[in-house]
Amino acid sequence: MTSDTDTDTALRVNGARLWDALMALARVGATPKGGVRRLALTDADRAGRDLVVGWCREAGLEVRVDRIGNVFARRAGSDPRRAPVMSGSHIDTQPSGGRFDGNYGVLAALEVMRTLSDHGITTTAPLELAIWTNEEGTRFQPVMMGSGVFAGVFDLDATLACTDQDGASVGAELARIGYAGPEPVGGRPVGAFFEVHIEQGPVLEDTGHVIGVVGGVMGLRWYDVVVTGQDAHAGPTPMALRRDAMLGAARITEAVHAIALDHAPHGRGTVGFARVAPNSRNVVPGEVRLSVDLRHADAQALDAMETALRAAADATAARTRVQVAVQPVTAFAPTVFDADCVATVRRAAARLGHVPFDIVSGAGHDAVYLARVAPTAMIFVPCEGGISHNEIENAEPAHLEAGANVLLHAMLTHAG
Repeated sequence: MTSDTDTDTALRVNGARLWDALMALARVGATPKGGVRRLALTDADRAGRDLVVGWCREAGLEVRVDRIGNVFARRAGSDPRRAPVMSGSHIDTQPSGGRFDGNYGVLAALEVMRTLSDHGITTTAPLELAIWTNEEGTRFQPVMMGSGVFAGVFDLDATLACTDQDGASVGAELARIGYAGPEPVGGRPVGAFFEVHIEQGPVLEDTGHVIGVVGGVMGLRWYDVVVTGQDAHAGPTPMALRRDAMLGAARITEAVHAIALDHAPHGRGTVGFARVAPNSRNVVPGEVRLSVDLRHADAQALDAMETALRAAADATAARTRVQVAVQPVTAFAPTVFDADCVATVRRAAARLGHVPFDIVSGAGHDAVYLARVAPTAMIFVPCEGGISHNEIENAEPAHLEAGANVLLHAMLTHAG
């Protein structure tokens, strides 16, 4: 690795070119409200991939595609024996997604390589841009599919057999859009991986910072909670004699909120789904099904939060004369990024005149799985109102340029 002083801090990306590329990609699958609908392995996804791959080839990058459809575009280094320094993200979107989630990370990596070519700079280690397949997990599950198969988290054949709600398989759709590549999945050496992304939350904007230095990603635990009481007529049934499942569900919801606050600042607790039965105006509910989402950056804190949730379920059952069942659905352990890569991002931000702000990601990203196979770090920039996964998702061009400049210098530090 080179020292930080080896990189020329006067070197900058072309912010206008980066913005133009983002806006051009945003026109593929554009929605009337200014967002993007480009679900994984649809015709729109193929068009988006074709556009970016075409830009990569125009920039002189060697493009390869693996069997799960991940795209890798390599810029040669002077020492081909060195493992490449990689950057990238995804270009699939939510059904009513925005212009920057994922797309920014891919096109910022491309802009880094374009900038180096503009200045005639050859790095020692090769550089690679990665487009990971199906990060969003909207049409096909699991989420972060391409990076997960790359990192060995998911089995390739089982993942290719996954189907959408219409019965179309991942493997068949990759072949249909022309991105069932010949390359083996995984096993590619990666010297370091950097992913730049909009924050998708309000912290940077709220604190007035432009560059977030991401030290890791929160762990996540999902649960299905079923509160079972007794259906009863709303008029004749006295309050003291009711077994009201909705009351129990309200107590659980309040407890989830309190548990997260008890584990501040990184605790998160959300009840995002509820289904009431029989769901009638004049019937005391007999059953409510809830989703519970708990998150924290520390595994022991997550354990404590789960213990508190189960205690709240027991207490609610006793107080409201209902039954409460808590069933785990899925879990991700907290991810701690590589200390050296994180420090590289922090120093690059400071040298470029920013006050680096240490932050933990509350959302999952492809970098979570890359961290299992390579030294990894992330860079965040603000998004307006903290809004993402939404057609009104927005980011300032100057902030996007700033994040790309930090990415440029972080990659140069590791590539030489």
